[in-house]
Amino acid sequence: MKYYITVLLVLLGFFSKAQENYAALTGKAFGVMEEAKDETGYRKALDLYEEAFRLYPKNIDGEGLHDASLLALKLKNKDKAFQYLTSLSLIKGDGVNFPGWSYIIGKNPEKEYKDLLSDPRWNTLKQKSAGDKKQFYNELQTKENEFYSTNKSSLNNIGSPEALYKEIRNFNPYRPKKDRDYSVSFKISDSVTTSFFIHLPQNYNPEKKYSLLFFLHGAVRNNELIDYQMAEWNLGGWNRYYTKYADQNDVILVFPRASKQYNWMLSDDGFSMIPEMLKQIKKTINIDDNNVFISGHSNGGTGSFSYLMKQSTPFAGFYGFNTYPKVFTGGTFVENIKNRSFINFSTDKDYYYPPNANDDFTKLMKGISADYKEYRYNGFPHWFPQFGESEPAYQIIFKDLRDRKRNPFPKKISWEFDDDRYGNVDWISNIKLDTLSKNINERKELNFKINKWLVYDENDSLMVKDVDKNAFDFPRKSGKIKAEYDRNVFHIETSDIKSFSINISPEAVDLKEKVKVYVNGKLYFDKKIKYDQDFLLKNFYNTQDREQVWVNYIEVKI
Repeated sequence: MKYYITVLLVLLGFFSKAQENYAALTGKAFGVMEEAKDETGYRKALDLYEEAFRLYPKNIDGEGLHDASLLALKLKNKDKAFQYLTSLSLIKGDGVNFPGWSYIIGKNPEKEYKDLLSDPRWNTLKQKSAGDKKQFYNELQTKENEFYSTNKSSLNNIGSPEALYKEIRNFNPYRPKKDRDYSVSFKISDSVTTSFFIHLPQNYNPEKKYSLLFFLHGAVRNNELIDYQMAEWNLGGWNRYYTKYADQNDVILVFPRASKQYNWMLSDDGFSMIPEMLKQIKKTINIDDNNVFISGHSNGGTGSFSYLMKQSTPFAGFYGFNTYPKVFTGGTFVENIKNRSFINFSTDKDYYYPPNANDDFTKLMKGISADYKEYRYNGFPHWFPQFGESEPAYQIIFKDLRDRKRNPFPKKISWEFDDDRYGNVDWISNIKLDTLSKNINERKELNFKINKWLVYDENDSLMVKDVDKNAFDFPRKSGKIKAEYDRNVFHIETSDIKSFSINISPEAVDLKEKVKVYVNGKLYFDKKIKYDQDFLLKNFYNTQDREQVWVNYIEVKI
């Protein structure tokens, strides 16, 4: 847990001087503890921890007490070890602290405190911790149940599809919420659970539709999934300006938790997390479907960019701090950005992605007339959000968020992909690649070379390193579809696609007239389309989207 806490502290940042001083002193103590090989070293480390506790009693945290108890045990002072363990067990979990019971229950504590297991005081402590854990999760479950509570409302018994359509468009089963902050567990699979933390506006009104912003954290390789979260892990520190401007603008904030295996960048195992979390939230919170956004820092910025490239339909816009603009699980088809937008905040001293590459990426975006903006902040390293000078970037985000809305029925669509799981964009869905096609992919790959990269040397000084790498990789054959419509006439051009569906909305076409579909220059469909009640209901349950409501579809096979 020590390493995870350290990563969490890095992500959060520090504010008060006392907190900084306490962290510096306990950090020094931890360093001495790690290097200690005998009683003298252990004593020196414990003295430093105890000095920190004495000087900054209000800042005493679980990790400090945990380390102090282990050091006391190494010094064979069981009484002092239990003294610190007892204090540790009283921590309820706030700020950057985990609940005290999490240090005492489980396999790791049994190993760390093996010399205490025979002491009756350990069993007493363990029993208390078990009770605390049970109470903690009971309270968490009670809050989660309240979060998901809605008014009873059934769409299944509505008689006509036209009436069902109107009901879905105006669907509102929402209730007021008792709290502003909720930690909600989330099942990635039957055996894997994580969580998201959601922060509501001050006076949440279930009759009003709200904008929503996901924040994707960085350092996914060094994080672990956890089935609960605390407010200060997310709302303070580096995220303080998200909280400040979300509160000012009545924007809902959502903070998911990822790991090395289940995340939004390195693996597709967890990529479905964000759209699925959004669907769950829409069931209980009144979200404006045309005002859902994603932002992130570092790996989280790359994750935001990846959703733009691979699964943009539910979202209106995308933002990233210190972003690496690349899809790491397949091809990076940058023209997909033309369906939405991206704003990147970069720095000139960033080891994660170099400024020269950002310059070339911006040129590429300008060349394809993408809705892309980059704001460069000079003199700052990768951890730019830590600094107060980052605040103007958040003002840019929330101004853009206020002004931007998703168009649920865009007249033109262009989409390229190399994985059937991501063959959906707005009113074109279920696109399938023609894997048997022997055509050579003649589409021009948009790419560029990166020849300079910033790295830290052994003295922690930033230096320029020569590299020879492509900005993007294209490991698999892709397919592409271009589609547009005007009134009731659709024109579709495909390349290496074997099938797809055109979703139909009465907001986009006149159902009293025939719909014509031309595929690769040939008339494919010329008929009137009726409401399909089963499809309408199934699609709404699948998306929870009250703006992009499809009443039927046209299946096209090439």
